[in-house]
Amino acid sequence: MTILVTGATGNTGRHVVAELLGRGYPVRALTRDPRRAAGLLPAGVEVLAGTHTEPETLDAALDGVTALHITVTAGVAETGPELVRRAVAAGVERITILWGGYVGPAETAVAESGVTWTRLEPQEFMANALTWRESVRAEGVVREPFDLPSAVVHEGDLGAVAALALTEEGHAGRAYNLNGPEALTTRARVDILAAALGREIVFEQIGRAAAIERMLREGVSRADAEYVVGWHADPPASARIPDGTVEQLLGRPARTFADWVTEHKDRF
Repeated sequence: MTILVTGATGNTGRHVVAELLGRGYPVRALTRDPRRAAGLLPAGVEVLAGTHTEPETLDAALDGVTALHITVTAGVAETGPELVRRAVAAGVERITILWGGYVGPAETAVAESGVTWTRLEPQEFMANALTWRESVRAEGVVREPFDLPSAVVHEGDLGAVAALALTEEGHAGRAYNLNGPEALTTRARVDILAAALGREIVFEQIGRAAAIERMLREGVSRADAEYVVGWHADPPASARIPDGTVEQLLGRPARTFADWVTEHKDRF
């Protein structure tokens, strides 16, 4: 079976690719920038230029594909239903979808596709801490609006769950809430990062409006910025309370934020 992974060079997609290759499956990686993929994806993957927000251009990418992984990013809510329709018409028999934070048009299209599907519902990624890099390097400061607990999940664990659902039976029609093994406040995560770097990092709380304005300056739409900041203002119980789903599915402990920091501390 050939498996197509969309968003293959993203924070999560690259882990899906690596897990599938590790299981011995042929993988086709879809990315807007194939040159960037050379430094991010393991050898042995077939890299194709393209984007899942333009499904009408993906007939060649879908040719011979029997399983598909979709990451819902900006624009996929609108194009996802057409992507799913084309994938099923091309012979795709199994789909995993990494949701966009809620069940929208793309997620609904997958559930109504008539093929085997699994929805992955991670809450907050550990990789969100990468947005702190510049301020940590330049000032030794992390600025965020809230200091509430969140059971952040390692992207590699999501990749492992996606690979499992794409290649093994027992996951059809399931929606998996995916979070990490411990609920950590923002300040606690900053302290773990500071300990790994061996230097002080100050946590500075900013206002909600300032957090939204910062995202707008980064090119995020106002609607998306208000949604993200609003989510962090009141995370659901599924984000705050570790539920053990990752451990149950993978048969091993979920990776901790300290594990993630060890892997990425050179980036700070």
